[in-house]
Amino acid sequence: MCRWFAYISPQEPCLLSDVLIDPTNAISKQCSEHYLPQLLPHGQEQDLDDSNDALMKMRNSLLNMDGLGVAWYTKAAENYVKGVEGERPALYKSQSPPISDFNFRNLCSNTETQCLFAHIRATSGSVVTQVNSHPFVFGRHVFMHNGAISNFSNIRRDMTDLFSFDAYCNVLGSTDSEHAAALYITNLTNNGAKATWEKTYPLPEMLSAMNKTIVQIMELQRKQLGDKAAPNSLNFCVTDGHKMVATRFRNHATQQPPSLYWSEFAGRTLNQKFPGHPDAADKVNESATKGTDERIGKHTIIASEPTTHDEGEWHLINANCALTVDENGTEKEVPLQYDAKFNAVDPYFP
Repeated sequence: MCRWFAYISPQEPCLLSDVLIDPTNAISKQCSEHYLPQLLPHGQEQDLDDSNDALMKMRNSLLNMDGLGVAWYTKAAENYVKGVEGERPALYKSQSPPISDFNFRNLCSNTETQCLFAHIRATSGSVVTQVNSHPFVFGRHVFMHNGAISNFSNIRRDMTDLFSFDAYCNVLGSTDSEHAAALYITNLTNNGAKATWEKTYPLPEMLSAMNKTIVQIMELQRKQLGDKAAPNSLNFCVTDGHKMVATRFRNHATQQPPSLYWSEFAGRTLNQKFPGHPDAADKVNESATKGTDERIGKHTIIASEPTTHDEGEWHLINANCALTVDENGTEKEVPLQYDAKFNAVDPYFP
């Protein structure tokens, strides 16, 4: 499965290299190495052989080498372009894995932001090309996904019938994930034209649009496939630069969705200005310019895997729940609403 990382703060920027490259378990190193506390036995969180869950072994044995993407919010356009206000997403995509992408590493070492999405891809069948790398941008809104829409080819045409015209035109690739993004923006804007993508919407409306998107996908599968529909893994994340919604979802009675964690503390450990080290408690951060008593600004990280050594800094999001982050940085976990009739049987891992 893919891996993604999200950072948002109302006041505290992060340096991209601090959070995406430097830590031992940074997303740039999750192409092949994984750390899954609370899902694997304590002390063995990096050893998939210790899991009795065949589905988990399959998900985490894949190499995430099929492209990378980063979206970060900046006010640069506001300073030059008439009519542009506030932060807008800048986007970098590549077919290369992050460990061998010189441009990615250079960009990260010289860029800071208060809102960031990063994604490394393991394709579920669609072609490896830049346009298929996440994240996907719709005006001010950015979307990414870890998992898969099952039987996507069976519902793809019906899915596009639900899109607004401009959302349909904005789909440049062939992934299930970008189609989910187009459906989300259609729901958020109530079938609005491209101009509505420049607006921000209240957090409850973002959550409602996300929940509706998940239910619509399952409804289309039930319509086309009946009881043969397979369960989906829908770890979605969306932001407008000030607020964020992330989901950890699988419509199966017992199977866990892909891993997804959040932290309100790890940003300090990752930020090289502050004492502490992301890799070990006994490692010294020689770059620290702040004192041990100085506080970092409010922030939230949501990620497929923890990127600091301290398991206590991270919370595993419960299955079939969403984590919301408002413009003040307040986090809240809420259950996603769906009818249990949409729970499906996994034909490969019954």
